Amino acid sequence: MNMQTGNVMAPPPPKRLEDMKLPVVMMRDIMLKTMFRKNIDMVSDVARAICLPTAVTQELIDMAREQRLLEATGTLNANSGNEMGYQLTDVGKARALDALAQSEYFGAMPVPLDVYREQIRRQSIRNIQITRDQLTDAMGHLILPPSLLGELGPAVSSGRSILMYGPPGNGKSSISNGIRDAMGDKVYVPHAIEYAGQVITVYDPIVHSAAEGDTQDAGSLRRVARFDSRYVKCDRPTVITGGELSLSMLDLVYNPTARTYQAPLQLKSTGGIFIVDDLGRQEEPPQSLVNRWIVPLEESKDILALQSGEKFEVPFDTLVIFSTNFHPNEIFDQAALRRIFYKIKIDGPSQENFLKIFALVAKKKGLPLNEPALIHLLKNKYPTIDNIYANYQPVFLIDQMIAICEFEGIPYQMTPELIDRAWANMFVKDEHIVK
Repeated sequence: MNMQTGNVMAPPPPKRLEDMKLPVVMMRDIMLKTMFRKNIDMVSDVARAICLPTAVTQELIDMAREQRLLEATGTLNANSGNEMGYQLTDVGKARALDALAQSEYFGAMPVPLDVYREQIRRQSIRNIQITRDQLTDAMGHLILPPSLLGELGPAVSSGRSILMYGPPGNGKSSISNGIRDAMGDKVYVPHAIEYAGQVITVYDPIVHSAAEGDTQDAGSLRRVARFDSRYVKCDRPTVITGGELSLSMLDLVYNPTARTYQAPLQLKSTGGIFIVDDLGRQEEPPQSLVNRWIVPLEESKDILALQSGEKFEVPFDTLVIFSTNFHPNEIFDQAALRRIFYKIKIDGPSQENFLKIFALVAKKKGLPLNEPALIHLLKNKYPTIDNIYANYQPVFLIDQMIAICEFEGIPYQMTPELIDRAWANMFVKDEHIVK
């Protein structure tokens, strides 16, 4: 499937209760807990709250009525298309409280893990084919050598792991974000998944951006649902971690109060990108972090553990990008390096590209270029740092000069003296501090 079509196959909505492939008692209890917690009694409201079609919700309600857990209120609500209302009986309230004591989870009905596996295959990150034009458009704000895009393109299209390394301040993070922006299609993220009777919440508004205008009303009596509303249609997710990443963040998170689980970061990033920025700055050694990824990277599956100690497999469908300022040989052994498919060095710009970036940034920020000031920068300042250019420097120097002009109340300008003042803030002199 070519990503240019943007047509990821949507998860079909369930037509009958048996399509759900969930334990019937679990579904009934989630519905009772939801009605109890949200204090709702109309079928359409219940359907909307548990993210199921009205017909399937009605089946659940009919079953709960037979078990004397629900009863009809006996009134038709004119505002809701003459819908019949239902309320929990005393037995139903007792059942809801008992179910809440076992697990506080209510709301969207979970998707069984095996059903979610099928959807992951439909929207796999490995189905994506990115063209040079798409990558160039997404990276348009960066001045990059054409050879670098030639290396990045096949790496991204393969859906395999990438290690970007090189001196700091050259846009490794910006390139990672550009790769994310190049993926223009959407994926379907479940509110929660179910494994062995346990609920694991997946959809996270901090990680997932719901596609605008694509929310649907599951409870609508007239409208045909376009996809299973237990999922949220989202942009391909991106999880960015830095120095704070620890191995425990890659495990299931158990909430002992609610008695539910939260998916770890790599499961939330399914179908998208997981960026490990600043590798080597974490408390865990880089080798340990990469060792944790070896099975997922090689076998496209991850192993998670429940509180009981039971281990189970989940699909691993994520493009992992490691980014580091260290040379790979300093932080990894050869076995680890073998398992990272693409190693791409991100160097600082040439003097020519540095000047291009400088001119672009100056124009964007409204700072007129000045030839004597630029000559002073290149001939007097850069030799003091062995003429090593970095992509962050033009923005830094120009912002400093603008700040000085604004403070002094003078028009935006670039002079050798302003270059000196800006440069002094970019580097700290080595000098002994008397204590």
